[in-house]
Amino acid sequence: MLHAHEQLIPRIYLYGEELSEVELDFIHVEPIRERSGANDWTIRPHAHPDHIQLLFVEHGGGEIRIEAQTYQIPVPAVVVIPVAMVHEIRFLPGTDGHVITAACSYAKAMTQGDARYGEALAHPAVYPLGEDPANCGALKESFEWMRREYVWTAPGRRMAIKAQFQRILVALMRLRAEAGSVDPQRVDRDYDLLCRYRELLEAHFKSEKALEFYASKLGVSIQRLNLACKARADKTASQLLHERVVIEAKRCLIYMTMTVAEVGYDLGFEDPAYFSRFFSQRVGVPPGAYRETCLAERRQN
Repeated sequence: MLHAHEQLIPRIYLYGEELSEVELDFIHVEPIRERSGANDWTIRPHAHPDHIQLLFVEHGGGEIRIEAQTYQIPVPAVVVIPVAMVHEIRFLPGTDGHVITAACSYAKAMTQGDARYGEALAHPAVYPLGEDPANCGALKESFEWMRREYVWTAPGRRMAIKAQFQRILVALMRLRAEAGSVDPQRVDRDYDLLCRYRELLEAHFKSEKALEFYASKLGVSIQRLNLACKARADKTASQLLHERVVIEAKRCLIYMTMTVAEVGYDLGFEDPAYFSRFFSQRVGVPPGAYRETCLAERRQN
């Protein structure tokens, strides 16, 4: 049996790679065979503290275990692996399709506040598509299109990826509704608390920096909130809050024309010098230098 709280279970970015800093609007798309084939078609137990994964399994199949529940993977099928859930996959040799790994902040933004799409990403599921050729064709096209756009650097790439991701969200929402929205397992209290904390962060991270605010809204102590975050994301509540602020700061620095001081004010920092220190301590360089480096890299590409 898999235990979400075992320290031996790695919290990683992509399987086989150590966890690295969550990138801006991050989304990664690759064929299933690339990582699975290199690991003898077995993805050992692990979790992604900051990412959800969506798989379109076109050929092969196998089985996936998410927390304490085991699911058979028929073909074709789409698989939903929510954030921070421990999972392992045993594919049949030669299995292929595509896998999307998306940062929580990106996936949350794509739902545009509609709870139906958030629910579709928050619960583990394997949806068989064999009896639904229309939905199967649409999902296959979206996954393949996202893969092409992810690899290419054509104009409008970000918009094209967004459009296909939202198309997939619509399909997942409908599949969940058709399945009766029955949760295949009871999510534990730590995971539920972590998810509710992330929801609050999305709504208040710019204006509220005190853990007392979030703990009070959740009806728990700061200690209880920290225990849940450590157990399910391997980070403290403060680390999750600060990471969310840094991600937004980076987005503003790269994609907006705001000054560094304006970025700080937008994120709730009244003192520009304090914002600069906050950013530098967590990124390693001041915000202005980070902006210059990223813009230079974009011009080279």
